[in-house]
Amino acid sequence: MRKLFSLLYFQVIIAIIIGVLIGHFYPSLGVQLKPLGDGFIKMIKMVIAPLIFCSIVLGIAGMEDVKKIGKVGVKALLWFQVSTTIAMVLGIVVINIVKPGAGMHVDADALDTTEVAGYIDQSNRGSGIKDFLLNIIPENVFGALSSGDLLQVLFFAVLFGYGLSKIGTKAEPAMRVMQSFLDGLFAVIKMIMKVAPIGAMGAMGFTIGKYGIGSLSSLGMLMVTFYVTCLLYIFLALGLVLKYHGISIFKLVRYIKEELLVVLGTSSSESVLPAIMQKLEQMGCSRPVVRLTIPTGYSFNLDGTTIYLTMAAIFLSQALDMPMDLGEQLFLLFVLTITSNGAAGVTGSGFIILAATLPVVGHMPVESVALIFGIDRFMSEARALTNLIGNTAATLVVARWENELDMQQLESELGD
Repeated sequence: MRKLFSLLYFQVIIAIIIGVLIGHFYPSLGVQLKPLGDGFIKMIKMVIAPLIFCSIVLGIAGMEDVKKIGKVGVKALLWFQVSTTIAMVLGIVVINIVKPGAGMHVDADALDTTEVAGYIDQSNRGSGIKDFLLNIIPENVFGALSSGDLLQVLFFAVLFGYGLSKIGTKAEPAMRVMQSFLDGLFAVIKMIMKVAPIGAMGAMGFTIGKYGIGSLSSLGMLMVTFYVTCLLYIFLALGLVLKYHGISIFKLVRYIKEELLVVLGTSSSESVLPAIMQKLEQMGCSRPVVRLTIPTGYSFNLDGTTIYLTMAAIFLSQALDMPMDLGEQLFLLFVLTITSNGAAGVTGSGFIILAATLPVVGHMPVESVALIFGIDRFMSEARALTNLIGNTAATLVVARWENELDMQQLESELGD
């Protein structure tokens, strides 16, 4: 029993139940719990800019292997873009059909946006394409990092990452320091996640106390809709692609079931990175293809995360009665193609990117993410599982394209 209580997942479940009960039976007290959720969000926000900066710089600077392997790397990146786009489009279609947030009627004026005024101002700075493009260029790099201006951080990260890739071995000391800094950020995130139950209780208590128990049904519908979308992507979209290449998605899932169970328990696809690389080689993929595609995919092919980010953003627009038109949803797709690359396989990272993306793509206040924080933990497993299966499928597809996959060995390993 003591071991059960030590699990963060169990703690969050208990905290959410307590939050729901407080919000339902003592609404005024539930509303007063809002600072607990806000405090957790603020701690998450403080690592947004450096996390995305380091992740993208290291991802681009580490692309030297792509140049060496040539067309294998190009095809891998091409597949990452195609699969990510398919995942996001599927998420947009499903969320617009089901509309789980419709009917919540959350009052945006009741949300405290003073702490994120900079984010909101960012979305209103320019009225045209010229102003938008000029605003992406930071006047001061450190100013962009300190203010959390996401697009400016991304712009410099891309340039700096490319610059490091051009100077060869001279970049190694800088990359080692940056990797250590990124590891430190991940450690900070893990510490922050220890207070996730308190934040979840506060966020859920406020949501139920402010908007009533009926809002819980909308949140549950979002969670169910997200899980169904992930299953559709895995067994329909990826399944059809793999079937075209002579691979069964069902046999593949069964073959990597042990890794999937580990991911389910840890909510992180990174926990099985070495094991999945070994399994792919056992299936008949050549080592160069595996060692290029899987690590690159962990930065640039987060299908589950992009589905979550797309659906969550549109859900919040529905809940706030601030619907996003087709143009805004397409812009959301474009922005997430970039920002999702900063969502490393660490629990809570998808929530970080969502908080950073909202002010860029529309007029929704960042504080609105508190509405879904209570169920975010329950969606992290589906994100991680979809990411893992997506990257495994990507490696098999790229290897098949390059005739670097031993089909006889694959059939032998997967069995009947």
